[in-house]
Amino acid sequence: MKILGIDPGYGITGFGLVEAQRGQFRLLRCGAITTPPNTDFSWRLEVIYNDMVELLQVTKPDVVAIEELFFGHNVTTGIGVAQARGVVLLAIRQAGLEVHSYTPMQVKQSVVGYGNASKHQVQDMTRRLLHLDAMPKPDDAADAIAIALCHGRSNTSLLAQAYKHQGGFI
Repeated sequence: MKILGIDPGYGITGFGLVEAQRGQFRLLRCGAITTPPNTDFSWRLEVIYNDMVELLQVTKPDVVAIEELFFGHNVTTGIGVAQARGVVLLAIRQAGLEVHSYTPMQVKQSVVGYGNASKHQVQDMTRRLLHLDAMPKPDDAADAIAIALCHGRSNTSLLAQAYKHQGGFI
């Protein structure tokens, strides 16, 4: 299964394409969609949308995992990120792909085994799971890879497989 992880943002939207097979993971591609600061916000959203459409066509993922928004102290930034996430979700849905959302705590729990893990711990475990010499840059791409791993680890578990096979609760 090819999983495209997305870390949404309006300055940088990170992405990571991971192949998951029988509990093993391989990084296929990663990077970021970027828009320059101090430019028209609606133009930035258009760039994110168009680049996401192209990324989905090129990478052909089976499923997409995206980070759920966490609003901290800066609500204004959160609103912009929410709008960027919206155009990403639109591109995914128009491509006819299944999309799953994960909170930062779920990603940390799945990748590290501890929901309050630090960013460094998540990146280190991501690097280990993928047998990489170093974590890819920028950090947004690394975060997107962790989101893809989160989906792969939760979706390919024996419990998840049994749930799908049974068509509901076990």
